[in-house]
Amino acid sequence: MVSDSKGCDNRNHTRIRVLTYLMFFMFAMTSDAVGVIIPELISQFGLSMSQASAFHYMPMIFIAMSGLFLGFLADKIGRKLTILLGLLLFALACFMFALGESFYYFLFLLAFVGTAIGVFKTGALGLIGDISTSSKQHSSTMNTVEGYFGVGAMIGPAIVSYLLISGVSWKYLYFGAGCFCLVLCWLAYRADYPQIKRSSTDAINLASTFKMMKNLYALGFSLAIGLYVATEVAIYVWMPTLLQSYQGDYTTLAAYALTIFFTLRAGGRFLG
Repeated sequence: MVSDSKGCDNRNHTRIRVLTYLMFFMFAMTSDAVGVIIPELISQFGLSMSQASAFHYMPMIFIAMSGLFLGFLADKIGRKLTILLGLLLFALACFMFALGESFYYFLFLLAFVGTAIGVFKTGALGLIGDISTSSKQHSSTMNTVEGYFGVGAMIGPAIVSYLLISGVSWKYLYFGAGCFCLVLCWLAYRADYPQIKRSSTDAINLASTFKMMKNLYALGFSLAIGLYVATEVAIYVWMPTLLQSYQGDYTTLAAYALTIFFTLRAGGRFLG
């Protein structure tokens, strides 16, 4: 009986890990395609680079705000409801791209997308902690999550490039992501979630989140992540635009520079 119970738990944990990998894959597929979409926006709406950059800043700002102000939901209402809520909001925002053509309408939807990502991402990260039996397993799972994120970052820009070459709107990337998200909703609903691991008896609310900001270790770790992301984002958002009119030596290398960057990033995360 004990062996059967452990086997069932292992199967459930495997399903949950796969679900988490796919969520981060989908997240990267949309967010990291922005660098390929921005030149198209500049041409379509006559934007400056500063104006077009809002297409990236908007979802990132709301991911941060969602994680900060809504992150406690994963502990308050449970991982399952938090993940389902985030995925459903994400799918709704993706399908709404088909209803408008205004740049500011797209920015509104991207804020919606960012909020949804922040919700299901915090739920998924908490879930990884619940199914990890050791710090080594937690690190291994997180690196694999980042590896799938890296793969999604390669596939998203490739899909957008194919759509644009075929004369199809980049908005279909979001439509496809919305359909994929509905599949993830079904998988998340069907999954059996483990009991939440809590190391503290403190109240679960927004105040507890701000209390954590007094921890110097948490602030230092967050700052290190912020500096890394700032560098990474500068590369994948602006490289396609900056190299678009490149005419010097090694033009083939320039054409595939972003793909090479994403490939090395994904490989490094899997190796981690």
